Amino acid sequence: MKILITGGAGFIGSNTAKRFIDSGNDVIVFDNLSRKGSKSNLNWLKKNGNFSFIEGDLRDYELVKSIFSENENIDVVIHLAGQVAVTTSVENPREDFEINALGTLNVLEAIRENYNLEPLEKNNELLKDSPFLIFSSTNKVYGEMEDIEIVEKNNKYTYEKYPSGISENTLLDFHSPYGCSKGVADQYVIDYSRIYGIKSVVMRQSCIYGYRQFGIEDQGWVAWFTIASLLEKEITIYGDGKQVRDVLFIDDLVDCYVMAIENMEKINGKAYNIGGGSDNTLSLLELISLLEKFTKKKITPSYSNWRPGDQPVFVCNIERAYEEFGWKPKTSVEDGISKLQKWIYGNKDLFI
Repeated sequence: MKILITGGAGFIGSNTAKRFIDSGNDVIVFDNLSRKGSKSNLNWLKKNGNFSFIEGDLRDYELVKSIFSENENIDVVIHLAGQVAVTTSVENPREDFEINALGTLNVLEAIRENYNLEPLEKNNELLKDSPFLIFSSTNKVYGEMEDIEIVEKNNKYTYEKYPSGISENTLLDFHSPYGCSKGVADQYVIDYSRIYGIKSVVMRQSCIYGYRQFGIEDQGWVAWFTIASLLEKEITIYGDGKQVRDVLFIDDLVDCYVMAIENMEKINGKAYNIGGGSDNTLSLLELISLLEKFTKKKITPSYSNWRPGDQPVFVCNIERAYEEFGWKPKTSVEDGISKLQKWIYGNKDLFI
């Protein structure tokens, strides 16, 4: 297959690109190399396989459009490029919107124009020669879910009535500029499938962690805590540390993308929650304890105010993905954190 990966030099993108390069696909990596670690990830990819690289920005529509006109027969687009931090979106909401919402619209429009897709009312069938688009969305599209009762048990927050987590039937409620920009993109992808017949799927991802993640305090908390604990940097907890997320190891996410492509006709036009699910949850305080176990050192974090839009708990129900295309996580929290820690320890020079 010929596969275009936007944000292909990022954390998720580089791991995804490596998997598809290794399996013999023709991979095109598109990235503006603005994010910390992206140049290192690109160099790593160059050492490990052959692929095409295009440096550029999603906001440049003519450039995005030219990628499709100059690269015939792209089979799959894995759209991972984006602004990824809530805090950054609050500081610069216009840039956040232009990258996440407008950038995604540019990808959709480039596909629509290059493949001459007409509204389905005129055409009445899906055009099979257009690429299959996988869009990396976020659990933030569900907002703070203030109507869902949360209780504290065993020093962490949990849902009172949803032991399996929040399903895709939950009402969307965009909070924070980041939630709005990703939510807009999420809905545009679904609607372009409905209106123009672009084959696509939306993955509403929870906290992803793993190799080649250059986590920072604003984003990528699992990686950031792990990096900080190994390099003896200060860790700040925003809130009380009892916040809970379901976490997913990067290898399991890439498995999801592979299985989605294999089942594209079945899952076309749908949205799926993709995360660790109820079996792979972690609070900030639990991660601190786990890292103390691995490093055999006491970690004393500082505390600060809650961040805007920060959900006390988010655990996604991932049953639909398993039922409809057979995907579920394989990596436990402890195994995943152990793998991440060993990778960081073996690559300390990348973080100094």
